[in-house]
Amino acid sequence: MKPGCLLPDVGSVKTAIHEAVREAGLEESFIGGHPMAGSERVGFANSKASLLENAYYILTPTALVSREKVEAYRNLVAGMGAIPLILDCRKHDYVTAAISHLPHVIAASLVNLVRDSDSEDGIMRLVAAGGFKDITRIASSSPAMWQQICLTNGSNISSLLTDYIGALTEFREQIDGKQGESLYGQFESARIYRDSFLGASSGPIKPVYGISVDIDDKTGALARIVTLLAERGISIKNIGITHNRESEDGVLKLEFYGEAALAEASGLLAAEGYALRTRS
Repeated sequence: MKPGCLLPDVGSVKTAIHEAVREAGLEESFIGGHPMAGSERVGFANSKASLLENAYYILTPTALVSREKVEAYRNLVAGMGAIPLILDCRKHDYVTAAISHLPHVIAASLVNLVRDSDSEDGIMRLVAAGGFKDITRIASSSPAMWQQICLTNGSNISSLLTDYIGALTEFREQIDGKQGESLYGQFESARIYRDSFLGASSGPIKPVYGISVDIDDKTGALARIVTLLAERGISIKNIGITHNRESEDGVLKLEFYGEAALAEASGLLAAEGYALRTRS
């Protein structure tokens, strides 16, 4: 059964689409869909079966779509493991401009700034580590897609970009004026709000049950830790190594499936003499 016109227009802008639907006389059978999932990588090779699991899937039905069709689509989305969220198309465009489109503009501009500011021997690129890579990861996304998003949702992006430029200007003034208390307030309010995402019962940002482990750069160091955890029956969800300790006390990053596993692994490794730092 097809509940309405099921056209998941991923990454596109709903207001313009709804206007086209109205002009075509399809208002009674169109439900826009936008799964809030994916990564900066494109192409079939980067796809995965669990892509939609626990991801918000925004539905933007027109005002004339029947409740039955909307409910059918909602059930279809939930059946795929996603979290359906119904929004007005205009609200969708503004929300995604803030939490998706503007961050891509910021990431791209920051990468370009570093490129233009780097020395001929590329020292900035050489030492770029955790913080810079985290905030600029999405700059690896498709330039063609983001070009079109900026052109179609330009008014919302521009409005928020103006506000963001104002916020950056305020930061600059506080830095130039050595306003320590104001700077602390900026970072503290951001930390509190960002940490509230981790405490939410649902949503795309989940708590990370991870630790960083300081290990020697020698043969067998990684294998020993993995063996210790395996012998205790502790499953590792993700594992990674960083060779630049800009923001990490350790070079081995371990992530577990829950708080209990994290606590057991931390106790085990600490007892073996490893220096640990909790990650979040």
